[in-house]
Amino acid sequence: MIEIELDGKKVEVTEGSMVMHAAEKAGTYIPHFCYHKKLSIAASCRMCLVDVEKMPKPMPACATPVTQGMVVRTKSDKAIKAQQSVMEFLLINHPLDCPICDQGGECQLQDLAVGYGGTKSRYEEEKRVVEHKDVGPLISMEEMSRCIHCTRCVRFGQELAGVMELGMSHRGEHAEIETFVGATIDSEVSGNMIDLCPVGALTSKPFRYSARTWELSRRKSVSPHDSTGANLIVQVKNHRVMRVVPLENDAVNECWLADRDRFSYEALNGEDRLTKPMLKQDGQWREVDWQTALEYVANGLKDIAADHGANAVGALVSPHSTLEEVQLLTQLVHGLGSASVDYRLRNAQFAAPSGVRYLGMDIAALSELQSVLVVGSNLRKDHPLFAMRVRHAARKGCQVHRLLASEQDWALPVRHSVLAPTAKWVSALAGIASAVAAIKGVSAPVAATADATAQAIAQSLLAGERKAVLLGNAAAHHPAFESLLRLANWIGEQTGAKVGVLTEAANTVGAQLVGAQPREGGLNAAQMLSGAAKAVVLFNVEPGADTAGSSAGLANADMVVTLSPFKTNLDISDVLLPIAPFTETSGTFVNAEGRAQGFHAVVKPLGDTRPGWKVLRVLGNVLGLDGFQQVSSQQVYEQICAAGRIDAQTGRAAGLSNQNDAAIDLSEQAVAPVSASIYQLDGLVRRAASLQATADGRQEGVQA
Repeated sequence: MIEIELDGKKVEVTEGSMVMHAAEKAGTYIPHFCYHKKLSIAASCRMCLVDVEKMPKPMPACATPVTQGMVVRTKSDKAIKAQQSVMEFLLINHPLDCPICDQGGECQLQDLAVGYGGTKSRYEEEKRVVEHKDVGPLISMEEMSRCIHCTRCVRFGQELAGVMELGMSHRGEHAEIETFVGATIDSEVSGNMIDLCPVGALTSKPFRYSARTWELSRRKSVSPHDSTGANLIVQVKNHRVMRVVPLENDAVNECWLADRDRFSYEALNGEDRLTKPMLKQDGQWREVDWQTALEYVANGLKDIAADHGANAVGALVSPHSTLEEVQLLTQLVHGLGSASVDYRLRNAQFAAPSGVRYLGMDIAALSELQSVLVVGSNLRKDHPLFAMRVRHAARKGCQVHRLLASEQDWALPVRHSVLAPTAKWVSALAGIASAVAAIKGVSAPVAATADATAQAIAQSLLAGERKAVLLGNAAAHHPAFESLLRLANWIGEQTGAKVGVLTEAANTVGAQLVGAQPREGGLNAAQMLSGAAKAVVLFNVEPGADTAGSSAGLANADMVVTLSPFKTNLDISDVLLPIAPFTETSGTFVNAEGRAQGFHAVVKPLGDTRPGWKVLRVLGNVLGLDGFQQVSSQQVYEQICAAGRIDAQTGRAAGLSNQNDAAIDLSEQAVAPVSASIYQLDGLVRRAASLQATADGRQEGVQA
């Protein structure tokens, strides 16, 4: 440790730290623009100039290493005068258009200009004008004349997104930030550039000119998309969601969001919203009141159970639903005497559950890996924030290996890729296991050939201390998933690597916790979709889009009930019940690491929409079932905790395990796994117009 004196106080910091880091530790604010704690140091804005004893000139705090006994003054006349001079320089070409700027009210330049700017400008020449650029549907570069060339956006692309989509061209007063050759910004985490921009040069195109920041209420929430469980601040005006930005949580999403977390809110206010219960009569849809709709559903379910047996009544629930909704739906199905409930909508294998599959480590540990093998995942698109952490690890030397069906651009250095048809994934992973066995001199779990690539991956996994074998969405949906997991577990045991399942959705772990899988005698998702059930409840599910199979088999059902925030499944449903999306209900998501994160509604339900947990609770009452007396989602959560599924004190899930003892089947599987592409994952992202207009949004809806 090194001790310095900062504004008269002694501060100890680690060797190699900068003065800025010492100031942060001491709680002393030094004005800055280009410095950001998650980015490399550029020292380009010079706003952080401070007075360092024995130095003839003020020094940039962000780029001045500390030395033993250094004396730094951040509030001396010398430091303040230097900072004021820099501010005057920065404002020379700034358009000073605060009254119409979307950044007004939350602008770093605006805030610092109050403290360090002059009352008038000495600059009388014409200001520089920068031509606006169209870089896609998410980021607006209409006012690049405001840019102060801090290069935060450039460094974010290079270092964290892995794609340098922006750069600085020309020099001096002609310098400007732009994409080259008219390219668009297509990164799946590009929206973070908007947050990073300290002025109003990069703004949100969907949010543009729709509200002023001081008009917005800020409310905490959790993303309902992938299994990261990104923490959000949802900004609201007049009971309408206007914008979503990140809530910093270093253990989960740091200070970043994936674009689908940030922009999917557009679907919440779309014309596709279902706002009243609807019944289909004589082929025509008509709106009814809640009592009529619920009595119709209850009578239909009871009659079908009586005529065809309880297991003929089934439910498919999206793992993007809240923990409380999944719990009550499972409880309702079981209350009817049925064992037919399933969340595994895209799976090809439906083995009886032997544990709650999860990441196998904390999310933050992904940033510290030294070696990782990823099986069956387009990591960059399936889990953008996990990919950012692995990319960070790779920049520090982590060796990344992968087993895929085709070449993919992960925007990070990949040491070895094993490309094999999905039917040969088990054999390919068995080859890596055989290579590990040969190096260690132990028996392989199954006979397989290890080529040079497999041997290199094995060597990498055997070296170092922090390593993992991770199974992605396509692996989880693979018809031989249990064999893949068994091989991964064997490799983990022999190499000391953590074994994890990335898990597809916001509440995949939660759905497993509450047992939303068929019990003995019950129908699984594939069987229900193929027409084996006579009554099917679809909770946040759109067959075909959310499932591996189509909705054709549901035509055989006597009753199909859809609970959704949207007007969907019109051709197959008999009843539509409007339930609230995540912004209009309270609930809990359990992310990939088993962290339960609760949230509250941020706006009122639209029209006659009701929270899904409340609809299920009332439906349970109408059916006359026991255990449906809850008056809040919190009571449902407490019921889950009381059952030992979640530790109420720590908020961590119990019973998490990736262990299995399945026999390893090397036979080639004819069924290819189905995984949703990045902007087809759930109903919200599918209806977000700006996301669908991106390069990723225009691609096919599924991928192997």
